Amino acid sequence: MKIILASQSPRRRELLGLMGLTDFAIIPAQGEEDLSAGLPPDKLVEALAAAKAKEVAAQADPSDVIIAADTIVTLDGKVLGKPHSGEEAFEMLRILSGRTHRVYTGVAVLQGQRLELLHEATEVVFRPLTEGEISRYIATGEPMDKAGAYGIQGRGALLVEGIRGDYFNVMGLPVCRLGQMLKAFGIVTL
Repeated sequence: MKIILASQSPRRRELLGLMGLTDFAIIPAQGEEDLSAGLPPDKLVEALAAAKAKEVAAQADPSDVIIAADTIVTLDGKVLGKPHSGEEAFEMLRILSGRTHRVYTGVAVLQGQRLELLHEATEVVFRPLTEGEISRYIATGEPMDKAGAYGIQGRGALLVEGIRGDYFNVMGLPVCRLGQMLKAFGIVTL
């Protein structure tokens, strides 16, 4: 049995290391994310994480434990995925400015036919942002591969006034809850 992370996210790799997991393989899922499934955010992130886990499991041994995750940002019922352009990033950050939004992460752990799913939701409060601040942040390049066009663990921390919930969830992996999931699969992290 080996542990496989179905993600190319450096943040998720870092967080698994934080959990004490150092011996794991990385096989990123390649499938296209469909954010238009019409599901509520909690079910959407679970479905996306499950699809990633199943895709990678098709290449793995049935005894391997696959960890997959997907993160989205929602505001007023609208899902904000990763921006495809600087203009899209600007619009996302503009509508998040001075408001509270939710970050959802779905996590799937799969071994053979056993699939466990969960989601975590965290509220994030942005301070009011000027157009200049938004433009300068976009110029860093940081927003372009992140849901909601920001990374709380980087320069995006300067946008965040506060959070209610799991900080690591906003980074893309709710480590406390994942640790409990892995324990049920016989993988002890603490």
